[in-house]
Amino acid sequence: MHKRMNYLIVFLLSIFLVGCTSVEDTTKPDVETGKKEVATVETNENNETEETEVETTENNETEETEETETSADNPVEEETPTPAKNELFPGYTLMEVDGGDLSGFREPNAVVDIGFGDREYWAFTNQHGQLVRVIADKIILQDDKNEPVLSSGRYYSDEAKVPGVESDVLDEGHVIADSLGGVSNAYNITPQNSTLNRHGDQAYMEKVIRDAGGATNFEAIITYPNTKTHIPSSYQYTYTVKGNKVVDKFDNVNPDKVNESQGLTKTEPTKPKPKPSKPTNTNKNDSTSSNTKEDVSRVDTNGNGKVTIKEAKDAGFKMPITSDHWLYKYMDDRDNDGMVGE
Repeated sequence: MHKRMNYLIVFLLSIFLVGCTSVEDTTKPDVETGKKEVATVETNENNETEETEVETTENNETEETEETETSADNPVEEETPTPAKNELFPGYTLMEVDGGDLSGFREPNAVVDIGFGDREYWAFTNQHGQLVRVIADKIILQDDKNEPVLSSGRYYSDEAKVPGVESDVLDEGHVIADSLGGVSNAYNITPQNSTLNRHGDQAYMEKVIRDAGGATNFEAIITYPNTKTHIPSSYQYTYTVKGNKVVDKFDNVNPDKVNESQGLTKTEPTKPKPKPSKPTNTNKNDSTSSNTKEDVSRVDTNGNGKVTIKEAKDAGFKMPITSDHWLYKYMDDRDNDGMVGE
């Protein structure tokens, strides 16, 4: 009996010792921190491996880093496409027309480069095929030493036959003249009054740009009386020369007739010839000769020996004064073209 009690005490003591050992194992703190564990490497169907690292920080926070290819290693360059010229002028069809094309036909809603050579002068038509606008960032003068210029001073021997130019009083007028680098097809030609084109505001505008060595920010707006005709009713030119903005607006009419209708052109009254008491002497040295009519003193109001355009107009002379006129030698023909006051 005593021996059986001893076995029982030993058995209970063993159970107690085992229980204490288990409690100590489960309550032992993990003093090792900052450990780095590597996850399982998995192989996909293509036998490619993916590795993920999980790092445990001291604050028991995890950071996951995936093995990827960065843009810094292989940067992708994005190219900005250069817009086509027809995209610069939405609503218009970009066309190429030979500079010497004599056809007077224009396509509606078209834009055409009317600059000779590398010049970019853009002409626009409306839905009726009328030439309504011409623009140029820079007007570059004709270079007769390096460009194929004819002896006439033009690039081409003739101009486009736009409907209306068959009139005796209308020229094949360039919107941008040959001397300013313009071509001669229908997208640069309008039927223009001959006097206006050769001696009026159109000629004056072209001369101003030539004398300035070119122009910038050029724009021509062309207006018509209706949608049927190709003969403009008026023009408006805007351009910059030597830093000065110029706006020229004029009608497509004979300027001389306009001046006359407004009383700007004076004519001397016709005086009855006195009956001579003696036969008229036709000798040029006589007082009745043409030298008597060439009395510059009645025109030269300030007596300086020179006659200005204003003085000539005030005296009733019609512009321009050409080289065969007796008054020409007293006036200043700055461009030496044989005309003053054109």
